Amino acid sequence: MASVKVFGSPTSAEVARVLMCLFEKEVEFQLIRVDAYRGTKRMPQYLKLQPHGEALTFEDESLTLSDSRGILRHISYKYAKQGNPDLIGTGALERASIEQWLQTEAQSFDSPSAEMVYSLAILPPTLPRQQNDNNGTGSGFNARDVAVGSNADASSGKRGVAGSEQPAASQNQLSPQKEEEMLKLFGQRKKDLEKLLDIYEQRLEEARFLAGDNFTIADLSHLPNADRLVSDPRSRRLFESRKNVSRWWHDVSNRETWKYVKSLQRPPSTSTDASAMNAQGQQQHLPGSTDGHGVKNERHF
Repeated sequence: MASVKVFGSPTSAEVARVLMCLFEKEVEFQLIRVDAYRGTKRMPQYLKLQPHGEALTFEDESLTLSDSRGILRHISYKYAKQGNPDLIGTGALERASIEQWLQTEAQSFDSPSAEMVYSLAILPPTLPRQQNDNNGTGSGFNARDVAVGSNADASSGKRGVAGSEQPAASQNQLSPQKEEEMLKLFGQRKKDLEKLLDIYEQRLEEARFLAGDNFTIADLSHLPNADRLVSDPRSRRLFESRKNVSRWWHDVSNRETWKYVKSLQRPPSTSTDASAMNAQGQQQHLPGSTDGHGVKNERHF
């Protein structure tokens, strides 16, 4: 049995970061899916590990962690000699740069991007046409201008901050006042993210990736929330309108390890897949158990 266990849902941004890092480092692990919305109804085995029901729990032998970025550091250092050797860097200067950009993601990117994802999950399928500034972006919104019931693709707008599916009806449950508040929040957080991405644009003019010439955990940590924003036509231009950011996003999001994480986020689509899962938490063998991705087996809480 694998000594590494991940408790949580792959649709959670926290869990998705850890899964990609494990795939990059070719670490065999066991994924135990935990429904983030079952609360106190979760299985007692999980509540013993996380009495407060955190979205992520990571076990590596006797060590238990719940902070996703701390887990990225742990995996990268402990398993430095296997898989991708560049995730944590080698020299002191390179590692300092990685840490700087990892902190930037945690302190400046995570909050506005997560709040934008949350807003998009609640707001109508389309946002009003924006007045473009000199950079081709804008942030002025008025709730009266929103076209409710548009035919635009809103599939990604049904997801919450952690990527959980939201009922489609929730888009029609907002009062005008609440919708106005959500639009203001979205607009403000969009401004915050635009300023940060302008800094990224300058940095990525000098280097292929944020910390230098190699893909590291600093890039990896951005993927879950950024993927939600780029997948939604209402926020995609934030990345596409910046040449260097767009090129960087194409490189990081097309890594096979991230594509595999996204495949784990999809619900079972066939009766065969569905029958492989059951409420008793029995093991389910994933493609990773035979194709080298490193998932040994999967359980459900």
